[in-house]
Amino acid sequence: MNIFDLSGRHAFVTGASRGIGRVIAVALAEAGADVALVARSAAGLAETAAAVEAVGRTACVLPTDVTSYDAVAAAVAAAIDQLGTVEIVVNNAGGSNFMVPFGDLRLSGWDKLLQLNLSSAVYVCHALAGHLLARGQGSVINVASVAGVAAAPLMSPYGASKAGLISLTKTLAAEWGPAGVRVNALCPGWTATELNRTLWEDPVIGPATVAGSALKRWASAAEMAGPAVFLASEAASFMTGQTLIVDGGQTMMG
Repeated sequence: MNIFDLSGRHAFVTGASRGIGRVIAVALAEAGADVALVARSAAGLAETAAAVEAVGRTACVLPTDVTSYDAVAAAVAAAIDQLGTVEIVVNNAGGSNFMVPFGDLRLSGWDKLLQLNLSSAVYVCHALAGHLLARGQGSVINVASVAGVAAAPLMSPYGASKAGLISLTKTLAAEWGPAGVRVNALCPGWTATELNRTLWEDPVIGPATVAGSALKRWASAAEMAGPAVFLASEAASFMTGQTLIVDGGQTMMG
């Protein structure tokens, strides 16, 4: 359908070297967008770029540490220089590599996850604010998590960072809406990626983790492609400040 067509658009996607970020970047390209690919792994970005180019779109590879504002600002400048404009922003970089009760949490771990999951999106939005507002159009998609809308036992810094990202989404939607820039959050539930392979491959822990959801299974990263393209496209032209939860009925079940 034409309302999902992204021909002539240009996207900036962080965390694009693997997992959900790669899936979203390629989906945007399949819908017609050229894509600036941002992550630390040059090798992973090269694989994503090959998939983008395989569908006939331009891929701009930008190895970047998104926890550094200077590095993010340089990547944004390079993307605009190489693509001409940016109308679609996907803040997907993030994750958590530990689970621990809050009382045993090392505060250095808290700082690290807040920087990766929340500050990185702040840096991208701040660096692109002038460009988006001057153009008077755009769609920002902040990839949060159901951990940001409910309790996140053993994952307090991850949950807090994602809740902060949802709050940032609503505030930017309110501030940028009059200029024609939409800002929404995409909140996946438990999604099987390389980062959490040890969980979803475990024959006991894997099923138990999603037993409380309606669909009682893990999502595939590919199942985040459609929602992302929707939010980026004219199909969501009157949607801003919203939290699109794609969790197989996890939060619904309580």
